Amino acid sequence: MNVGRTVFSQLMDFLPMHQFRRCVARYRGNRKVRKFSCFDQFLCMAFAQLTYRESLRDIEACLRAMQPKLYHLGLRGGVSRSTLDDANDRRDWRIYADFAQVLIRMARPLYVAEEWGVDLDHAAYALDATIIDLCLSLFPWARFRPHKGGIKMHTVLDLRGNIPVFIRVTHALIHDVHLLDWIPLQPGAFYIFDRAYVDYERFYRIHQTSAFFVTRARRSHRFRRVYSHPVERSTGLRCDQTVRLTSFYPLKTYPDQLRRIRFVDAETHKRFIFITNCFTLPALTITQIYKCRWQIELFFKWIKQHLRIKAFYGTSENAVKTQIWIAITIYVLVAIVKKELRLDLSLYTILQILSVTLFEKTPISQALSYPSCTLADASTRNQLTLFDL
Repeated sequence: MNVGRTVFSQLMDFLPMHQFRRCVARYRGNRKVRKFSCFDQFLCMAFAQLTYRESLRDIEACLRAMQPKLYHLGLRGGVSRSTLDDANDRRDWRIYADFAQVLIRMARPLYVAEEWGVDLDHAAYALDATIIDLCLSLFPWARFRPHKGGIKMHTVLDLRGNIPVFIRVTHALIHDVHLLDWIPLQPGAFYIFDRAYVDYERFYRIHQTSAFFVTRARRSHRFRRVYSHPVERSTGLRCDQTVRLTSFYPLKTYPDQLRRIRFVDAETHKRFIFITNCFTLPALTITQIYKCRWQIELFFKWIKQHLRIKAFYGTSENAVKTQIWIAITIYVLVAIVKKELRLDLSLYTILQILSVTLFEKTPISQALSYPSCTLADASTRNQLTLFDL
């Protein structure tokens, strides 16, 4: 596989280049471009993500130090700070958003057999949004509060493999609940979200598509009990009820019955009230399904710590979205490499190894495997004996 090729070049072999060229052609990304193509831009930004570069000047200095190796990476154009800055500002960010979706479609079948915390065959998706803070003086277009800027990343995470299947980057003022209007619903799947997404009209739309939702009830939740099911109180369950809404507008938008489950955590002694439209699974399983929602919080924490999506190389909206989508592309690419090479390593470990071996000329599978650290037998050492004991 490797004949004097760098690890970076081998890593880029996992990209479907014909699909990348289609994305570029769709938005005419290379129109009137003579030297620095969209793929050159992608390689520079991918290098920045993989090696944790701090700025455009940092990217330029590091790549110019490796100038003799850049041609073999596929980087045909000259690397300069101003050229990369112009590309980030002017080239449509949707090129990289569409390409990220291509990689997501490649990654999901690789993780279809992964466990997600509950022994169910159903697909399960966690929905949430995270705010990325921005300096208002540098990003005036991202005004969030009188003295604060920010953007919001709405995400749907497939709990099998923690692969983001849908992402939309908006202004931070956009409410989380709008995510339910944007995503395509999958019959038979579970959608798990917190109280910020409680909207009974949208819940009824999920219910009508034969999908299931699991969420926590708001304190203003008003209902009428229709039937109470027996529960095992030693498990933390307090009630499992079939209910109907009683408030005027919620009842008008969701006329069917709901399931209400009250649960007390034995460790924290916190009380939780869950509502769902799934009546077939045990009540304790519903509580376990909601607990898996925490994986999306860990996903947000992980990408903010290990990818460059909190500090940006450009200040325009196009540059910010370009950087975020290329970061997501790198995340999914590393997830694909992990499965394709059958690596028993975490994504964090793979990223750390790649960050220091990108320009090494060694097979990528060898670079991403730990060397054997067996000690030599003392009787076969070549060290001479200096003293007779």
